[in-house]
Amino acid sequence: MMQDVYFRILRAARTNGIDREQLPDFLDLEDGGALWLVGQEELVESEIEKSLESILEKRAREQDDVPLELTQRLLTATVRIGQHRFAQGVLANHQHRCVFCGLSGIIAGERRPRMLTASHIKPWRDSTGKERLDNRNGFTACPTHDVAFDTGLITVDSDLNVKYSPGIERDMTIEAPLRAALGKPPLADKLILPDVAVRPDVVYLDWHRTQIFVAS
Repeated sequence: MMQDVYFRILRAARTNGIDREQLPDFLDLEDGGALWLVGQEELVESEIEKSLESILEKRAREQDDVPLELTQRLLTATVRIGQHRFAQGVLANHQHRCVFCGLSGIIAGERRPRMLTASHIKPWRDSTGKERLDNRNGFTACPTHDVAFDTGLITVDSDLNVKYSPGIERDMTIEAPLRAALGKPPLADKLILPDVAVRPDVVYLDWHRTQIFVAS
């Protein structure tokens, strides 16, 4: 249903002379793509609901003609599409490669969406609306290094050097699987960024080091 409505809007826009620059194809469907919202693994339903509480309360007070349940579904869809746009931008910025180890999301000539994830440096639940859409607040990472960063096992300093949480290097000397996952290599000493990539904002890196990494 969502895809059908999306196509109807695009067709109406194109018929009325509204081109892709004025109304971009945010979901990359006009050229035959499949509906696939990326970056959704970072979103938790309860956190979405919590973020919408104040808006829904305001709508309830205003006694809008649109049922509150429908309003919530529409707002939730807006959040998910916003997350999709954010993730698409982050993946494109890093040319679909893990910034920690360089793993490509294109294997055997095909894009493998689940091999990489695009998530926030400062988590979605802690970010403002503007920060949630800021590509400088995102990393492209393979699942292992995404979890390692999100849980504070590794962090990135203002010079983009990758740092270990206390105790990790010692454990790697006796745990071969841990060394295979978080050793250097496969981890790079410094973030792997394309020359044309927009660098992550130091504000978000600082937040991660003080709120996630140090707390670990």
